[in-house]
Amino acid sequence: MQGEDDAELTAAVLAAQDGDETAFRTVYRTVHPRLLGYVRTLVGDLDAEDVASEAWLQIARDLDRFSGDADRFRGWAARIARNRALDHIRMRGRRPAIGGDETELTGRPADADTAGEAIESLSTDAALALIAQLPQDQAEAVVLRVVVGLDAKSAADTLGKRPGAVRTAAHRGLKRLAELMGAEAPAQGRGLGAVPPQPDPHGRAVPPSPCVTHSRTRTQKDM
Repeated sequence: MQGEDDAELTAAVLAAQDGDETAFRTVYRTVHPRLLGYVRTLVGDLDAEDVASEAWLQIARDLDRFSGDADRFRGWAARIARNRALDHIRMRGRRPAIGGDETELTGRPADADTAGEAIESLSTDAALALIAQLPQDQAEAVVLRVVVGLDAKSAADTLGKRPGAVRTAAHRGLKRLAELMGAEAPAQGRGLGAVPPQPDPHGRAVPPSPCVTHSRTRTQKDM
């Protein structure tokens, strides 16, 4: 349960602040996978591990300055990771493509809610592969809200924006993800490597021969 998990993380952070190395390892194991996913959204797969490691060095160094519960810790860690990622991007000579306005929305349509639930059910790699297709501001908002698990205020603090702007970006991102998942569903049902039935000389469909070598389905590593 989320409440129990948060209570355990809060206790682990407090113990780690008192110098308990086992507790710090618990904090790391709990937070790192989602934090790494966020960093991958910012800098890509190749540099994500290095940037995340730099973030954890700062988290360990500054841990005694932190005050708050599990949710505040996740937000604090995400903000450190984001700063390290942006430093990395500046050193690399590139800037993240952040766009869109900050118009607040009064509601969240059902397609956005459905996309959020679907993303939560996917593996981290599958979710991030979809999220990577979004504009940077939407991708960050979705990852912080859905993958990292921050509320709108904590996500806004991490990004230096208003909560309404984060809700807007997350809404737009989830709406786009719903469209992407809808577009992928027919292809998944059909099978990317499937060979369609070939017509015989009389126009009848004939199943592919067992000796036909099917092209293998593309994996995320191929794309």
